[in-house]
Amino acid sequence: MNRYDRDMIGYGPNRPDPRWPGGARIAVQFVLNYEEGGENCLLHGDTGSEGFLSDIPGAQPWDGLRHWNMESIYEYGARAGFWRLHRLFTQAGIPLTIYGVATALARSPEQVEAMQEAGWEIASHGLKWVEHRDMPEDEERAQIAEAIRLHTEVTGTPPQGWYTGRCSMNTVRLVAETGVMAYISDTYDDDLPYWRRIGGRDQLIIPYTLEANDMRFAGAPGWVTGGDFGDYLIDTFDTLYAEGQEGRPAMMSVGLHCRLIGRPGKIAGLRRFLHHVALHGDVWCARRIDIATHWAATHPPAAQDRPSRMDRDSFVARFGGIFEHSPWIAERAWALELGPAHDRPAGLHNALARMFRSATRDERLGVLRAHPDLAGKLAAARRLTADSTTEQASAGLDALTDAERARFTDLNARYTERHGFPFIIAVRDHDKPGILAAFERRIANDTETEFAEACAQVERIARLRLGDML
Repeated sequence: MNRYDRDMIGYGPNRPDPRWPGGARIAVQFVLNYEEGGENCLLHGDTGSEGFLSDIPGAQPWDGLRHWNMESIYEYGARAGFWRLHRLFTQAGIPLTIYGVATALARSPEQVEAMQEAGWEIASHGLKWVEHRDMPEDEERAQIAEAIRLHTEVTGTPPQGWYTGRCSMNTVRLVAETGVMAYISDTYDDDLPYWRRIGGRDQLIIPYTLEANDMRFAGAPGWVTGGDFGDYLIDTFDTLYAEGQEGRPAMMSVGLHCRLIGRPGKIAGLRRFLHHVALHGDVWCARRIDIATHWAATHPPAAQDRPSRMDRDSFVARFGGIFEHSPWIAERAWALELGPAHDRPAGLHNALARMFRSATRDERLGVLRAHPDLAGKLAAARRLTADSTTEQASAGLDALTDAERARFTDLNARYTERHGFPFIIAVRDHDKPGILAAFERRIANDTETEFAEACAQVERIARLRLGDML
């Protein structure tokens, strides 16, 4: 099977109503990444120092060496930044989700106690704050298991959420395979949670953010002042809040780091954002586990047709009749590079229509000739396909007067004699007078014009059928 696993459509143009508690227009979720003590360091058994997410411009790992300044910056996050953020959020009464690196949590028992006393969720941020990109699959699987074990030992309860961050192409699958996570957040691909089928089970995904994130204080282009960050958060909030007022509520994630936003000049912008949020009454500030619990109860996973996952025979059996009596179109479409976008009506129609459009003229003519006359002999003998029967009935063509039937019979005969194929129109787009008017108008066209029009109508009929089916 030639399949494209990336999902480029998601919810499409009509995202679901999350039905946030209390009718909230927006859910705002704050994540505090606790990585201090879990970063690359010779003391942690790593081969070099950390080079990621600090206030040292252009920092690079030092192979085989400790980096005093880098270690000191991370220590600031644990020693000062965490407590400044703890005071800010506990005073505001806003709960956090902690992305806790297991080894960092183990080295910070007092901070863990404060997180738990505040009622914050402590999700897993992996075993160590290191790059997983080139990590062998078996090693990463073992690290995931050890992260869960150590997290449980340190906090007293196993994590219900997961975010690696510096992940590999295997991370989400490996975490899902544990079967114990209420949600995984190693994606940035939506404004709402969604279910993803992984290894035979439905896994809830709650996307995270790298843009409404203080990590951009440590990179370019990025934030220079706390005001830059605060302004961006306010603009994001206002846009999503307005969409919520229009009936399309969404979720806003905010990513924070103790050693970054925990600095006095940077946290001022975050404080202004919290004040802005407080001015709006219909906002749900929640932990990620709260969002996961709500989503699972409100939008549980639902079985759905996945054409891109069907084997060839099943695909053709299901969609071979979309183009009238022409299963070869479905056979060819199955061999295309199909993916999640083709599991929806528009995407699957595009794949089928591509095969119709790229067929020879004789093959397309065969499709046209496979269509029945409108209100013709096959209809009278009840020998139409189920789809054709329903379609013709929708325009009242199954209940004609004798005069109307005679008129259709005459038009069918004249049209077919002139053009060599039957008159085709997507009857569900028209009423009976409109169909007859189109019949009268089109019968005089030259055959090439009618061939193109008939092909377009065949595609339209197929689209309507797929809309019903999927």
